[in-house]
Order: sequence, then structure tokens, then C-alpha cells
Amino acid sequence: MSSSDTATASATTKTASSPSLSSSANSGPPPHPTAPSPCAACKILRRRCTVSCLLAPFFPPTEPLKFTTAHRVFGASNIIKILQELPESRRADAVDSMVYEANARSRDRVYGSAGVICHLQKQVDELQAQLARAQAKHVILQAQHAHLFALMATARSQQQRPAEATDGVVADSCMLQNGGYCVDACGGLGSVWEEPRWA
Repeated sequence: MSSSDTATASATTKTASSPSLSSSANSGPPPHPTAPSPCAACKILRRRCTVSCLLAPFFPPTEPLKFTTAHRVFGASNIIKILQELPESRRADAVDSMVYEANARSRDRVYGSAGVICHLQKQVDELQAQLARAQAKHVILQAQHAHLFALMATARSQQQRPAEATDGVVADSCMLQNGGYCVDACGGLGSVWEEPRWA
């Protein structure tokens, strides 16, 4: 076989195999399927939303204001970066925190959520002070109540003493006032120190 025939055969072989090479070169990784309804993030950012969109589970298409608020403060790239660094179990809480911080920052551009926390801490301190005063008053009232019950019990025990003991106290008082003599019912004096002697 001559050299011209060999060159012709090789050219024919390359031409025959070129379609398969071109088809294999064009067959790259299949594109991600498009989501039936783009999420609020992709809709605002005007990009194609896929089924594996990282923001779709947290910014549904019915809540565009949620992403707009977070995007205004943090930016889409920072939101995506934060979510990529967190496990899936904590991403929802992270999104809620970012949205809360963004809302607080829109109300207070200087302090943001720190101002809200400071205000709530002041309320907690005031309530704790009120609780301490109420507890102190409660202790004082309990002490007064116990003292009052003790006085009532003492008065009741004094009223229930026997009448003889009361008469003895009266007689002793009478003798002390009359120098050892007690006035009887008829107005006479009788000595309580010695018995009367009869002639």
C-alpha cells in the first residue's frame, strides 16, 4: 500500500470517528432541573432557581419581604456563605436570626437588636426589683400576723385561769394597800395575820 493510500485511509477513519468525539465532548454534566416556582430570593435576584437551591427552603415565593429585609442588611452572598457553613439542622434558626436582626436594624440603625435587648433587660431589672419589694412586704406581714396570733393566744390563756387565782390576787392587793387588814363585805376590818381571840 502506498503512502497516499495510507493517508486517505487515516483521513477517512478520523472523519468517521469525529461525530462520536464531538458528541462526547458536548455531553457534559446534565443541568440542574429548574424549580416549578422560583423562590423569593432567586426571583428578587433575577436568577434561575433550581431544585437544589440553598435559599429556597427558607425564602418561599410567598414571602418576598423576608428575603428583601435580610438582603438589605446582610447581602445575598453573605447569607449563602453563612448557610453553607452551618449544618442543615441550624440553618432555619440562622435565617430567623438574620431576619430578626435586619428588622431591628431597620427600626434602630445605631443599636439594632442590641437596643431591643437592652430595653428588655431594663424591664427585667425593674420587675425583679418589684418582686423583691413584694417579697419583703410579705415577710413583714407574716411576722405581724404571727405576733398578733401570739397576743391573742396569751389573752385567751389569761381569761381561762381559775377564779380562785384571780380572787387570791385581789386579796393580796387589798392587804398590801391596808397594812395587813382586809375590808370585809360589811365594812369592818379583819386581820388576816392572826385569828380573832374570843373572851
